[in-house]
Amino acid sequence: MRTFDQWMAEYGVSHKNTTNQLIHKICVPLIMLSVIGILWTIPTPTFFESIPYLNWATLFVVCCLVFYLTLNFMMFLGMFILTLIMCWICHQLANAGILLPTSMFIFILSWIAQFYGHKVEGKKPSFFQDLAFLLIGPLWVLRFFYAKVGIKI
Repeated sequence: MRTFDQWMAEYGVSHKNTTNQLIHKICVPLIMLSVIGILWTIPTPTFFESIPYLNWATLFVVCCLVFYLTLNFMMFLGMFILTLIMCWICHQLANAGILLPTSMFIFILSWIAQFYGHKVEGKKPSFFQDLAFLLIGPLWVLRFFYAKVGIKI
């Protein structure tokens, strides 16, 4: 299994262009939010109802967090907070009855922007090499935030 630093180095190879980096810093979190939102809308088995907020999205988030915990504790903490906020947003949008259309719109628009960023970069998205990079993108973005606010990882 790759280390956190190995994942960051490999992901960074196709994310050197400043335009592509900016697009990713905006769109990667939006894609994660939209995926959580889409998963939130999938009907669940009846027994899920006995546990508050248990749905396919929260199960996905728990699996992601376990993966992040295996890589780096500080990144896990940041992603825990971010995914908690994303789940709260999804809950609010679901209560307003607009979660699925909002999530689909964000998902499609963000992926268009991501592919444009890679066209500018001149390199294929990392997930073409390994689907696990879809989970690494949010860590790569969070790492920039940590550096900006002085959090050591």
